[in-house]
Amino acid sequence: MDIHGKKIILCSNSPRRRELLAGLGIDFQVDTGSDFEEHFGRTDMHPNLVPLSLAIGKSNGFHRPLEEDEILITSDTLVICDGRIMGKPSGADEAREMLHFLSGKTHQVTTAICVRNSKRMETASDTAEVTFTTLSDAEIDYYIEHYKPFDKAGAYGIQEWIGYIGIPQISGSFYTIMGFPTHLVYELLTHFV
Repeated sequence: MDIHGKKIILCSNSPRRRELLAGLGIDFQVDTGSDFEEHFGRTDMHPNLVPLSLAIGKSNGFHRPLEEDEILITSDTLVICDGRIMGKPSGADEAREMLHFLSGKTHQVTTAICVRNSKRMETASDTAEVTFTTLSDAEIDYYIEHYKPFDKAGAYGIQEWIGYIGIPQISGSFYTIMGFPTHLVYELLTHFV
């Protein structure tokens, strides 16, 4: 994509988001400086709107004003199962509890994207469905011990071992489930060209 001399900034610590943005053939830099404190905020908000609220919060919390030629991308992903919102687990015990909760069920993964320059902001979000088989305690323990999914919403990465053995069905974008719906990122960026 020709972005006419614009500087793309990805505000994310996620190696997956970096890999997926690079896959779009876009040059970018990473700057994770943000004053935004991630929390779900209002409890009356529909669960699917929470990631959008967080992505906008991360963008607005960026640590400095954007220059005229800069475009900032922020994103947030949450897992929603039976009305329960799941972010990143705080450690192994919470990861284990989350995976037990998801085991044998179909859940939703919503990822929101916020793209902004110094003059305007555009947002979009996408939801996909993921079905887990019934996972054994040994499978859950193996995954947590070897993959340490503490930086992932719902305590799993579909592109990792648990996705290979425990996810027989998805509906929607694989990249939305990974945490970066590349089709939406590309579409939003075209609005700034």
